[in-house]
Amino acid sequence: MSTGALPGTASVGLSRGQAELRMFFRAKEAVIFTFAFPAFLLVLLGSIFTKADPGLTVPMSQVFAASMIAYGILSTAFLTTGVGIAIDREDGTLKRLRGTPVTAGAYFVGKIVLVAVATLAEVVLLLAVGVLLFDLSLPTDPARWLTLAWLLVLSVLSCTLLGIAASSVAKSGKSAPAVLNLPVIALQFISGIFVHISVLPGPMVTVASFFPVKWMGQGFRSVFLPDSMMVGEVAGSWEHGMTALVLGAWCVIGLVLCLLTFRWSERQAG
Repeated sequence: MSTGALPGTASVGLSRGQAELRMFFRAKEAVIFTFAFPAFLLVLLGSIFTKADPGLTVPMSQVFAASMIAYGILSTAFLTTGVGIAIDREDGTLKRLRGTPVTAGAYFVGKIVLVAVATLAEVVLLLAVGVLLFDLSLPTDPARWLTLAWLLVLSVLSCTLLGIAASSVAKSGKSAPAVLNLPVIALQFISGIFVHISVLPGPMVTVASFFPVKWMGQGFRSVFLPDSMMVGEVAGSWEHGMTALVLGAWCVIGLVLCLLTFRWSERQAG
C-alpha cells in the first residue's frame, strides 16, 4: 500500500544514516581534517585580528568565532557530502545500493543523518574554541537558542541537499574536492565569513546575498554577538525573517536540484 512508502523510506534512511556514520568515523584522517580545519582557521584569524573595528563594540576574534560556524557547516554538509557521493559513484557503491531497498530518498535521509551528527560535533568544537580562546559568551536568552536551532536545521538541510546536487558536477571522486572547494572558499570571502562584511564592496555583498552562506553567517552572529553589533551588518539589523526565507528557499532549490541531477552511476563516455 502507498501508505507504507514514507515510513519505509524513513526507516531505511535512518539505517543508512547509521552505516554512513560508521564509515565516516572509521576514516580517522578525514574526520580529523573535517573537524579541525574550520577550528584551525578560527584560531588563526582570531589570533591575527584581535581588536574591534571602528564603530563596533566586540573584538573581531569573537565576530570570527560566531561567523565561522557557517564555514563549519559548509565543510561538514556541502563538502563532505558532495565529495563522498562523487567517490561512492566512482567506486560503484551507489550502483550496488541501487539493487537494495535503499531508494534515492532513503539515501538522502542517510546523508542528512550523517551531516546532522557531524555538524553538531563541529559546532560544539568551534564554540569551545571561541569560548576558551576568545572569550565568546554563550547566550543566556532562550530565544537566541531557539534561533540557533532553526538556523542549524535550515543550514544543514540546504547545504546537504546542495552538496548532493553538486556531486554530479565533479567528473570523478579525485576531482571533487578541487571542484567543490572553489565556490566554497569564494563564498566565505564575499559573504563576510573570512572578512567582516562591513568592509566588503557593495556589489560583492549583493552577489553574496543570493546565496545561503551570507545569511548563515549573519544568523549565527545574531545568536552569539550583542545586538549592538547589528550596526556592522549591511542592513543595520539581524534580518531574521529574510534569513529564514532565503535558507528555506535554498532548501527547496537544493531538493529540486537533487531530484534533477542525482545519478546512481557515472555518465557513460561517448
